[in-house]
Amino acid sequence: MKGWLLSLSLFIVLGAAAQTITGRTTGPLPYLAYGLGEDRLGGAKLTYLDTGILMRVIDSVQDNYKVQLSAQHTAYLPKQNFRFDTTVKKGERLTASWRVWGDARYDYVTVALDEKLPYRSRQDIDPARIVVDIFGAVSNTNWIAQLKTVKEVKNVWYEQIEDDVFRVYIELKHRQHWGYAIAYQRNNLVVRIRRQPGSLKPRRLLVAIDAGHGGSNTGATGVTSGIHEKDYTLLIAKQVESYFRKKHVRVYMTRIHDTDLTMIERTLMLRRQEPDLLISIHLNASSNAQANGVSTYYRYIGFRPLSQAILNRMLGLGLNNFGNVGSFNFALSGPTDYPNCLVETAFLTNADDERKVLDPSFHKKVAKAIYRGMRDWLKKL
Repeated sequence: MKGWLLSLSLFIVLGAAAQTITGRTTGPLPYLAYGLGEDRLGGAKLTYLDTGILMRVIDSVQDNYKVQLSAQHTAYLPKQNFRFDTTVKKGERLTASWRVWGDARYDYVTVALDEKLPYRSRQDIDPARIVVDIFGAVSNTNWIAQLKTVKEVKNVWYEQIEDDVFRVYIELKHRQHWGYAIAYQRNNLVVRIRRQPGSLKPRRLLVAIDAGHGGSNTGATGVTSGIHEKDYTLLIAKQVESYFRKKHVRVYMTRIHDTDLTMIERTLMLRRQEPDLLISIHLNASSNAQANGVSTYYRYIGFRPLSQAILNRMLGLGLNNFGNVGSFNFALSGPTDYPNCLVETAFLTNADDERKVLDPSFHKKVAKAIYRGMRDWLKKL
């Protein structure tokens, strides 16, 4: 009731005074959505954000606040990820000097600002670049200090693409994106860029393996057997783990038992582990009993090659090609921190596919195919 009254009060204030309400992002993994559209994966996300970022609310719609990012850009922020802050000072938000440098593990691009402003990012390919838009920022950057400690960053520059949108370009030395993270340190926007590993041998990598669903989240159900997706994703994931360890690859499992784990919990666990890549195992379902086959999924274009390589190997198991799917709004595909691939191994709602899933020897074949797909991807880099 309290939350409803607060939203109603905000709506009245906005409508009566025709002014914005200021506040900041809060909670784990706040995000912005493009609009109010929904499907089973939720609304299409514009970006994930750091906490403490300045937001200007201009409307209240159900469980979301509509926020003004810049003169020409708006988005929607879940109300649970917003806290009011009436101490925000008015005035133009300026950028200042940059610093481009590296430590023992990462490269960094640091952009000084006088406020924690919202942002979005994208991956470009051919050439490989990270592009970050900072909303509400006006350039006062007159120098960019670039140190020789960087190993992955090739070039950096900026462009004031709109009066209040400041664009950061980070060109990379390698064509493969290995991931990046964006956060604030005080009012400095920091882009931490993951370097390509010094060795591309599988045994030199840390691979995270995620068994989809778990606990009360049972996932899909077998059309004839009644089995739960959560149980068989775990069985397959354990076979993947076993095969990878046999090949001397370091492995991190998000779960090894039938436990409840939210997507936020999984994401935060993975961030702490800092894997070189993530493979998430699922089983597909459809209202069409004829739908069958394997498919792989990615969200960001720079991570697509891994998903293509794994799909190619999975097709060698006699599965139908259900496709390589991009811009996928799955929660574990959302982080930009590391390359990731979701594997929908087969359809539990198709009788032929289900028979494969029930066969333990098939699990071993899947594990080998995923390993070989990862190895194929690495060999092309």
